[in-house]
Amino acid sequence: MTIETVSTARAFGGTQGVYRHASSATGTDMTFSVYVPDHAPGARLPVVWYLSGLTCTHANVTEKGEYRRACAEHGLIFVAPDTSPRGEGVPDDPDGAYDFGLGAGFYVDATQAPFDRHYAMWSYVTEELPALIGAQFSADMDRQSIMGHSMGGHGALTIGLTHAERFRAISAFAPIVAPSQVPWGHKALGGYLGQDHAAWRRHDAVALIEDGARVDALLVDQGAADNFLVEQLRPHLLAAACEKAGIDLTFRLHSGYDHSYYFISTFMADHLAWHAARLK
Repeated sequence: MTIETVSTARAFGGTQGVYRHASSATGTDMTFSVYVPDHAPGARLPVVWYLSGLTCTHANVTEKGEYRRACAEHGLIFVAPDTSPRGEGVPDDPDGAYDFGLGAGFYVDATQAPFDRHYAMWSYVTEELPALIGAQFSADMDRQSIMGHSMGGHGALTIGLTHAERFRAISAFAPIVAPSQVPWGHKALGGYLGQDHAAWRRHDAVALIEDGARVDALLVDQGAADNFLVEQLRPHLLAAACEKAGIDLTFRLHSGYDHSYYFISTFMADHLAWHAARLK
């Protein structure tokens, strides 16, 4: 596996890198960032995956997430993929909307033309990129956790619930918990997967829990001043599903906080400490 180093910088006694590689899953070049704290030669560190939200690339959390101090303190590798394939020939929303197409892969493998040619973000995030991280970095792939924001919170929840044996911790900031029941999800799941609602359920955290997926615990933080809270996020649906399934959900609603990285960065260290306790 060959990767190109785009940039590296020292931060908090570690190395923040941005890398590019040719993806076989998407058929495009993909860019991702990795923070690796300094560590003893030969040591392998646990990995936290961070999945970003609509319109984002790897750069949003890398530049604004304020995770490096906590990752250095806890000895965590932090990996941030892009949110969709990009490049010449990659289809976008025909109307240029922000919530579908480029920057909005929704962490699914599309089955509908023309998106099925490149939009394979599920395979990319769950198979191809983990294999690359395990081969190229000092990562202990037996100790992984996953987190995300908004659309990426949806991805973290659905991937974590589907691969519960792989991830020791799952958390999210303002996640889309039930895409089958909200406008963002109707557009994305319909556009990528067609009208087979059984396929939608495999990419819907609430539906996965209703259909038997189980993990021990989840952590979700949500801003009470989030403009998307009522129409698109609807965390009460996740709370109800977790209560019925016996999943220990820690849900924190924060007065005054919105959907932005000001909110995420405020509680990032809390999430990383929660992950670290389960990864050690």
